[in-house]
Amino acid sequence: MNRERKKIGLMLALIIITFCGCQNDWKSAFDTQLAELGHRNWIVVADSAYPSQNSKGITTLVTGESQTEILTYLLQQIELSPHVRPKIMFDQELAFVTDQDAPGVGSYKEDLNRILGSSEVAEMSHEQIIEQLDRASEMYKVLILKTNMTIPYTSVFINLDCDYWSEDKEKQLRSVMGKAE
Repeated sequence: MNRERKKIGLMLALIIITFCGCQNDWKSAFDTQLAELGHRNWIVVADSAYPSQNSKGITTLVTGESQTEILTYLLQQIELSPHVRPKIMFDQELAFVTDQDAPGVGSYKEDLNRILGSSEVAEMSHEQIIEQLDRASEMYKVLILKTNMTIPYTSVFINLDCDYWSEDKEKQLRSVMGKAE
């Protein structure tokens, strides 16, 4: 009897969560944090095995959703924001993972290419990216959106850059400043 009540209670909770949209709480949390994030902050769309990190500047949101859904939403929101643009990186190891090793990776790579379109993407070894992320988290916030992805080396790393000030403008400014001294 008690066990049946627990089952019914759990089923009702799942129904309420499904219909009230609570499963999308990560979206409102992300949208709030995106307004706060800026140049030099990082966002990681991580696979399900990505470790929970201890650094003070790192926040992890468990989304329970697919990697491609999260990445699509995130990139759309960044595109709409006037203050940041994404510098996208992913593990160069991904290019060497085959469907024989990890079923579904080929389809994921096609989806990733479709989502990223003509975006500039840098590929680096997983360890190099993690080192950069660790260094950045000492001074800047890092937001990790953990997905339900179960294919290795699929995490997408986004280093945010200023959208209204380009690297060329910065170089030009530094050049002018050097002449003024």
